[in-house]
Amino acid sequence: MTLRFERYVAIGDSSTEGLEDPDGAGGYRGWAKRLAKRLAQAQGGLLEANLGVRGKRSWEIREEQLGPALAMRPDLATVFAGSNDILERGFDAGKLRAELECMMGPLVPLSPPHRFRRISGRLRPAILERRPFPRECGRPRPNRGGAGSGPRLAGDG
Repeated sequence: MTLRFERYVAIGDSSTEGLEDPDGAGGYRGWAKRLAKRLAQAQGGLLEANLGVRGKRSWEIREEQLGPALAMRPDLATVFAGSNDILERGFDAGKLRAELECMMGPLVPLSPPHRFRRISGRLRPAILERRPFPRECGRPRPNRGGAGSGPRLAGDG
């Protein structure tokens, strides 16, 4: 069975945004854009949105980007967070892990059960990764701008 992704959303910090990865036209592209482009070429199309913003720490990514990402109902999502957390005085690896779990937890159930999910050294089948939404996470902020506002998937007319 060949996997096909329809809706891809990337959340994260400057690494997701594509900072310092010039596109040759004065902008940036980054790994998330490259992934989306390759998938679109391989399967004949893909709706995609990159919500990454430079300088964001994991808790800011969860609070500001997770809600809009979930609203787009992606069947493929990537989370790249932690680089800015590590640079702060008093860095707590346990807190970072908890933030990552809080972001990945609600994203995992959005796609069909035959898809692979989390990458932490290796791909794991989704059935092994289904976990309840941690109580200490709170809920992601919804898009407060009203209907039709906020980030949209590229190609989603």
